[in-house]
Amino acid sequence: MRTTTEPVIRLAAVTRRFGRGRSAVDALRGVSADLPAASFTAIMGPSGSGKSTLLQCAAGLDRPTSGTVTIGGDELTGMSESRLTKLRRDRVGFVFQSFNLVPALTARQNIVLPLRLAGRRADRAWLDELIRRVGLGERARHRPAELSGGQQQRVAIARALITRPAVVFGDEPTGALDLSTGREVLTLLREVVDTLGQTLVMVTHDPVAASYADRVLFLADGSIVEGMDAPTADRVATRLTRLGG
Repeated sequence: MRTTTEPVIRLAAVTRRFGRGRSAVDALRGVSADLPAASFTAIMGPSGSGKSTLLQCAAGLDRPTSGTVTIGGDELTGMSESRLTKLRRDRVGFVFQSFNLVPALTARQNIVLPLRLAGRRADRAWLDELIRRVGLGERARHRPAELSGGQQQRVAIARALITRPAVVFGDEPTGALDLSTGREVLTLLREVVDTLGQTLVMVTHDPVAASYADRVLFLADGSIVEGMDAPTADRVATRLTRLGG
């Protein structure tokens, strides 16, 4: 794993509370973590452990009740909604389980959509390189309905990378794919980290998916209870069993 002195993402004592009074629930309880550049981090834990809440807070989609989140040196705490929206648009990429492509647009048009929404022109060389890297050279003019699930997720990955973001967040990115296609997408994500120096954070329930990461963070009851470097599927599965995942 390649690292830099300053982490791309820093969470410091992040708590997220839902509700008030006796009915209040702490989805996150003082979570702190530094995620270095050009690294692939998987987030795992039992249902209700806080995985999705952690991803949403780290990505600026939700605001912590207390604590701070920093992306690329910019602290999100107290940032106005307009500045937060701009930061997410320019410096954060997202890959979801349900590919979230626009049906009427071609693969190529879907990829450049974040730039169009921001009123920016696409760098043609970078766009062509992304299309080549994700293996869509002959399918770039096809619409989502004409693509397989794996091809649609490749479009989504290229779309997440088109703005050259500081970090890409994946929320169960292989959850809707069959086993073989899922492995192809995970291999692509691993290559994106290794060859482009992209920072990637992925929530997953799959020990095999987690084995593609450099490091796994295990959550339980809203807290990080352990980190595992150089994970294997067997080690991850054993640890999840102990957590009840």
